[in-house]
Amino acid sequence: MFIIWWIIVGLIAGFLTGKLMKGSGFGPLMDIVVGIVGAIVGGFIMRTLGFADQGGLIYTIIVAIVGAVILTLLVRLVTGGRARNL
Repeated sequence: MFIIWWIIVGLIAGFLTGKLMKGSGFGPLMDIVVGIVGAIVGGFIMRTLGFADQGGLIYTIIVAIVGAVILTLLVRLVTGGRARNL
């Protein structure tokens, strides 16, 4: 059940990140992966700042979006914006 939760949050976060970042996204599967990895990155950042486990579904999605946006920015900086369809 935990894996399904990560996929659902990753799907939502990846989709919204694709819309926020003014790009075509990375495709449906990679958007999910970016969302899941973004959730991990966002969770690490929030734990470091002392905000671990402070909310429910909405909090989790917002943290995943923040992490996915940061991850997408880093990927674009490293690749010079060339990483469109991984």
